[in-house]
Amino acid sequence: MPALTEPLRARLQYTFNGQYTGTPEWVTDLEKGDDEGFFLPGSAVWAVHGAMSTIPAGVRALLVQALHPGALAGVHDHSRFREDPLGRLAGTIRWIYTVSYGSREAATHASNWVSRLHTKVVGSYDDRNGVSHDYAANDPELLSWVHMAFADSFLAAYLEWGREPVPGGPDAYVREWATAGELMGVPNPPRSVAEMQQQLMDFDHRGVLERTARTDDVVKFIKRPPLFPALKVGYPVLFNGAVGTLQPRFRELLGLRAPHVGPIDLPTRAPAQAMLAGVGGVLGKRPVAEEHALARLDRIGWTAA
Repeated sequence: MPALTEPLRARLQYTFNGQYTGTPEWVTDLEKGDDEGFFLPGSAVWAVHGAMSTIPAGVRALLVQALHPGALAGVHDHSRFREDPLGRLAGTIRWIYTVSYGSREAATHASNWVSRLHTKVVGSYDDRNGVSHDYAANDPELLSWVHMAFADSFLAAYLEWGREPVPGGPDAYVREWATAGELMGVPNPPRSVAEMQQQLMDFDHRGVLERTARTDDVVKFIKRPPLFPALKVGYPVLFNGAVGTLQPRFRELLGLRAPHVGPIDLPTRAPAQAMLAGVGGVLGKRPVAEEHALARLDRIGWTAA
């Protein structure tokens, strides 16, 4: 069996961290540091970010981010997402796992590094009415949108496909991950699901969100990314699952229809659940990052309360 799954495992691993074999150095570096980190075993963040649901969550987050023309312009003008989409994905995963599992020092350093990169991401875009707007990746409002697009998507995916309840409930995840927002410079990130939903929809109520030809182009790219042939077969199932968890208003803005839902959600939830279980069987049900974080905690003498 290992001989049969190894090629698939190698392709999955390369997709997520840029290496076919072995563990990336930044993952093993999670053992370094002399503090507990911002999040611990048993936290909502460890539960949500350690689940296979992070895969469709990432797809969903990209779709939601694309609704903000400033975020979309930044990706279009400054990112090599077409030439190197997997490299961009691996970089995002590195930041997420470093903040989730690393020491406070490592998490702060990683966030500062991303913020420095963002200083170069500036420009302008024309809205649907032809009015020009300046954008900057480190603009507080844009940071807030990206933070909430992430938190909303990872929570929604976990609630759909996670096997256990969120420790402390959904509000606990939003409250805990607000720390990551603060590390990135988000002013007053939401600390409850209700607050997050209110802030998200406020962007729409203020007329900020829109659909343009550029939006359609990015959505088309997310729907059919340049994956390895072996992974293209199952990707539509995860994409449809991600679309199914979007707020109806966001689907409308993106020009996407809700996937067909039968009496027991077979066309969306169940196939995605089976696909994620298969990926977990190949890669392991929990991320390797957890093992190295636990090694650091053991070294510094941390014990669960």
